[in-house]
Amino acid sequence: MGERLEVQIGAAKMPKYAVAESGDTLEIIERPLGGISAVLVDGQRSGRSARIISNIVARKAISLLGEGVRDGAVARAVHDYLRTHRAGQVSAELQMASIDLTTRTLVISRNARCPAHIWQQGNLETLAGPCDPIGIYPYTKPSIIEIPLASETYAVLSTDGLPLALGNAGECEGQRDAVGEWVAARAPARPSAQALAEELLTEALDAYAGRPRDDISVLVVAVLPNFTCDNVRTLSARFPV
Repeated sequence: MGERLEVQIGAAKMPKYAVAESGDTLEIIERPLGGISAVLVDGQRSGRSARIISNIVARKAISLLGEGVRDGAVARAVHDYLRTHRAGQVSAELQMASIDLTTRTLVISRNARCPAHIWQQGNLETLAGPCDPIGIYPYTKPSIIEIPLASETYAVLSTDGLPLALGNAGECEGQRDAVGEWVAARAPARPSAQALAEELLTEALDAYAGRPRDDISVLVVAVLPNFTCDNVRTLSARFPV
């Protein structure tokens, strides 16, 4: 029997300074054939108008994932839906991270300018290939990577407020990868997914002196050894009201 594993999902987010609502939406759903998916959407612009767009996209993606549709097909369908719904005038950046227990793989699907990062057993891979946001251009396709589940794996996805905060406004165009460097330095200590997400957000807020110039959302999926030997699943959330 192979090593027992557990999957952790952690997230932390904050709106742009002096804006009441974040334009980012994050949703999580269990897959009908086993596993779990997280959807992160950054709506065009910021504030309430962006929130409306990101909610539309996230709800559609979650609905399709809950029906058993595969991630790549979900991304294409949501693009068509938004483009039709808003006549090609509004865009959104869509990222999905899925643990598929049928294939026992981690699947990352991106329609976003900023890179995602996968750290696995000491090696960092930056997913920065070109992929257009959804909603504008016809025949838009996602960039997808699928890797086997393995212990000591972290997948870090974020909206563009994070790399901007860390002093790399050009990171999305392929300049220095400060987020990747930070993940590679921290992951060997095996933090929980939530701890890593919160630490990244704290770094961003410190860089902004507590006044972020853009919405910041960080999503972390971790695959770690399971030392508890039980089948208990937990989920928690914390947010100010």
